[in-house]
Amino acid sequence: MATTAHLFEEPFDADEYIERLAWRTPGGGSKGGAEAFDPKRLLEEFQNHIEELKQLDEKIQRKVEKLEHQCHREAKEFAHKVQDLQRSNQVAFQHFQELDEHISYVATKVCHLGDQLEGVNTPRQRAVEAQRLMTYFNEFLDGDLRSDVFNNPDKIKEAADIIQKLHLIAQELPFDRFADVKAKIASKYHDLERQLIQEFTAAQRRGEIGRMREVAAVLLHFKGYAHCVDVYIKQCQEGAYVRNDVFEDTAVLCQRVNKQVGEVFSSPETVMAKLIQNIFENKLQAHVKEKLDETRHSDVEQYLKNLYDLYTRTTGLATKLTEFNLGSDKHTFLSKLIKSIFSSYLESYIDMEREYLRTRGAMILQRYYDSKNHQKRPVGAGSIQDLKERIRQRTNLPLGPSIDTHGETFLSPELVVNLLQETRHAFERCHRLSDPSDLPKNAFSIFLLLVDHLCVEHIDYALEIGLSAIPSPDAKNANLYFLDVVQQANSIFHLFDKQFNDQLMPLISSSPKLAECLHKKKEVIEQMEVKLDTGIDRTLNCMVGQMKHILATEQKKTDFRPEDENNVMIQYTTVREKNLQLALRSSHSKLNKLAKETCKSNPHLVFLRLNTDSACSKVCAYVSRQVEHVRKSMDGKNVDTVLTELGIRFHRLIHEHLQQYSYSSMGGMLAICDVAEYRRCAKDFRVPLVLQLFDTLHALCNLLVVAPDNLKQVCSGEQLTNLDRNLLHAFVQLRVDYRSARLGRHFS
Repeated sequence: MATTAHLFEEPFDADEYIERLAWRTPGGGSKGGAEAFDPKRLLEEFQNHIEELKQLDEKIQRKVEKLEHQCHREAKEFAHKVQDLQRSNQVAFQHFQELDEHISYVATKVCHLGDQLEGVNTPRQRAVEAQRLMTYFNEFLDGDLRSDVFNNPDKIKEAADIIQKLHLIAQELPFDRFADVKAKIASKYHDLERQLIQEFTAAQRRGEIGRMREVAAVLLHFKGYAHCVDVYIKQCQEGAYVRNDVFEDTAVLCQRVNKQVGEVFSSPETVMAKLIQNIFENKLQAHVKEKLDETRHSDVEQYLKNLYDLYTRTTGLATKLTEFNLGSDKHTFLSKLIKSIFSSYLESYIDMEREYLRTRGAMILQRYYDSKNHQKRPVGAGSIQDLKERIRQRTNLPLGPSIDTHGETFLSPELVVNLLQETRHAFERCHRLSDPSDLPKNAFSIFLLLVDHLCVEHIDYALEIGLSAIPSPDAKNANLYFLDVVQQANSIFHLFDKQFNDQLMPLISSSPKLAECLHKKKEVIEQMEVKLDTGIDRTLNCMVGQMKHILATEQKKTDFRPEDENNVMIQYTTVREKNLQLALRSSHSKLNKLAKETCKSNPHLVFLRLNTDSACSKVCAYVSRQVEHVRKSMDGKNVDTVLTELGIRFHRLIHEHLQQYSYSSMGGMLAICDVAEYRRCAKDFRVPLVLQLFDTLHALCNLLVVAPDNLKQVCSGEQLTNLDRNLLHAFVQLRVDYRSARLGRHFS
């Protein structure tokens, strides 16, 4: 293989190169090839090839050195050429500087010559202008306007320029000598001014923006320029108000005119401000006056709605107009325009708002009570009857019959919604229409009216009526509807509190009125809570009284001392057996064992009945209904609080009731079954304390049936060990065998 430079061109792979060389060498291939592998021959070939590579390297090195020498020579030649070019460029730059200095010198001479010529030409031009004006002045002095400029309508722009200058000159002339000519110049001045305005008006009607711009530029130096702007403003409003919505029409008109004003007038912001001022002081003010004056004295509600709507739409329009260029302080400008329209109405707004709310709230309340055919009772009038009622409410003394409201709570969700809706609208109007400095005070006055109508006249009155209607604890089959009053009052107050947070708080949050509002709200809540607590307490007393009446009526003295205990087997079914077994199973393990040992002596105890007409069943059914009633009427932690109090009183009643009887062995088992039923009923309370009380009572009832020898062991049980010994002794004394079996000795 010939060794040449092209074999080392990129990409070069040394391994591939060696493989190719070995493959081309005879005897240098693999042992399995056509020829046997000859390492010596391959070594010789490699050595020869290495020599060839060395020669090739020397050849290439000589060529590289030759090229490097040539490159150095050419670099020196290029450097000399660049130096020559730099010297030439420097010479050219020097020539350019000399030329620039010469041009500056010539320009200075020309400017100086121009200044000299202008100094000569300006007086000449002034003299020519003065001569021209004197010529025209002589025509006015002679009374014959011969110049074409005054007689050719196409030269009205030039004539306007001349007459404007003559009018200024005439102002300086003495009146006694030049009165006539001054009058003629003034007449021509006004005549040209009128013609220009007419020309501007005609161009505006034709929509010729360019001609309008020319005429406006000429009129700019005339006194009638303001009249030209007025004519433009008046004419651009013609046909603009074609719909019933004056605010939308105004926005569209200003949007259209704003672009045109910028093309016509040299100071468009002044013209736009004047247009908007004209619209506010004429069109909008007339519209507002018409809408408000027709309802101000005839329909206050509609008047307040119209005032709110008109003021809102006017401020909304002003917000849209701020996108136009109206001068440096456009916000103050628009605020003054709005104030000029509504100031007379806003001054008396809050008085009318309060009077309307006062009247409207009283009407809503009266309409509700009329629908119930109810005449409101005076609350806190100081009469003897009121004094009796308050004493009866607080002491439960029987000072006469309670009021029968037939279950009516005198609380109306519809009435509350109406009052809150009216107040919400009032807060919205107050927020929009009140001055920022008066807003907290006005909002607080509206809040006081809401408190008076909703909390005092409605909720508080309903609570007073509800308290008066609560029967005495010894009443029979009493309708305890006060919990319904509590439920509805609670729901209503949640709505009241929501409006307080959503509507009132944002209006007073950063003012001293916040503390007054919170204090008033707290005062109202505390007054309501006192009456609610009183009513709930008296209602719980009535519930306990009703339970006591059931027990007194249905529970007989002999229920726990049957004369013929064998006859119990005939009367009772195996259903009660399950209750007894559950009662025994659910008691403490030691008590369970002792009670079962006691029951072994009387096999008839397994045949105990479940009498649905018994006192226990009726009391439990009544308690379950009342627990459900409490859960529906209360919310949050109030449920557990009221049920805890009811459960404690329920337990106290049953505890005292059981201590009124003496118990035989069979009677004790019946008492255990009843207490087990009471305990099952107590689970509905879902209050651990109440369940614990009945667990303890159930354990006490086991003292009525255990064998005398086991009393000490039972009393030392987990549930009884911490109880007062006198209480345990009192229960043991209820057994009929207390004296005969000498239980006192066993107990001690």
